[in-house]
Amino acid sequence: MKKPDENFIMLPTVDFCFKELMMNPKVRTGFIAALLDLSPDEIQDTEIVPTELPRDYPEEKLGILDVHVRMRDGRHLNLEMQVQFFEYWDSRILFYLSKMFSGQLKKGDSYEKLRKCIHVSILDFSWFDDDLYYHTIHLYDDGTKERYSDLLELQFLELKKLPPEAQSEKGILRWMRFLHGKSRKEFEHMAGTDEYIQEAYDTLVQMSADEKKQMEYEAREKALRDYQSQMKSAENAGFRKGERTGFQKGEQAGFQKGEQSGLEKAKRIFQLNAQGKTITEIADICQMTEPEVRDILY
Repeated sequence: MKKPDENFIMLPTVDFCFKELMMNPKVRTGFIAALLDLSPDEIQDTEIVPTELPRDYPEEKLGILDVHVRMRDGRHLNLEMQVQFFEYWDSRILFYLSKMFSGQLKKGDSYEKLRKCIHVSILDFSWFDDDLYYHTIHLYDDGTKERYSDLLELQFLELKKLPPEAQSEKGILRWMRFLHGKSRKEFEHMAGTDEYIQEAYDTLVQMSADEKKQMEYEAREKALRDYQSQMKSAENAGFRKGERTGFQKGEQAGFQKGEQSGLEKAKRIFQLNAQGKTITEIADICQMTEPEVRDILY
């Protein structure tokens, strides 16, 4: 039997761990209060809404592990930890924000029942081309610069852009630093600064000692590593194929174009393969021959 590692601690950047943390009502209250810039006392009640992947919109092999929260005042928040960049991220979150918003109404319901929806993306990669670690986005009028509606909101927390630690940090920055922690010592250090983060740390310790949850965590961590490996393989395969295409044309312009085209096509092929598409289906979608698809995949 495998001997337990007393120093083992789950990392919140693995979405399974983040979702489990949010199952704790006190942790959830503290984090949402920081997101909304409120006192935790003002968050009267939150409820986890069951989520599942819509069958009509299959995602990557990894699926989605997000947290959908409904507050007592009717507001909805979707919290998602994402460690891997992939194409069409911007379109994807707009799609899910729209689904969350429109999904509030049943047939015959009045539009007055619609409540604010917020999609929170916690990213362990850089998305915006700036140094800001926290972005909040609304709908604005281009001419007057006035907010058109407060019913839709996007929040982005970019963990890679955290500034050097300072004294007396508060609010969302403190939570971001906790979520980005990489060792038990770091979590212990941050736990003493806030009773809600202390609760998050205590929950983290309990989860890490639970053999069943540890197995689920490790399975999810492996799936993330496998996905990252697949994407790296796609990049390498695309580079090699593009390099061959470019040199065969004998022109530098052809090399550059072939390299980029090959990279994009290889990424698409690996994504379709991860979704369970057959070689024939991939060849048809990508307008390639089946031997060409096999050459990239294998």
